[in-house]
Amino acid sequence: MGGRVGGKTSKFYRETRGIKVSGGQFVKAGSVLTREGNQWKPGKNVTGRMHLNALCDGDVYFTRKRTNANKVITYVNVQPKN
Repeated sequence: MGGRVGGKTSKFYRETRGIKVSGGQFVKAGSVLTREGNQWKPGKNVTGRMHLNALCDGDVYFTRKRTNANKVITYVNVQPKN
């Protein structure tokens, strides 16, 4: 017997994945920033591996860095609100 467990199809599941906030947007601590994406890495005040969460209240901003192999990595950061 094969098949998918839970009845979720990839047609509808794709809609829930990806980036959930945009740059400059205010977020509260614990809010979800991304879901299931390897293209974003946690930066300052962000935790997680595939699901990134904010550690503090503040504004979201993105930074990009280039590795030794010329691969571009995008980091998701949160600037704390004072």
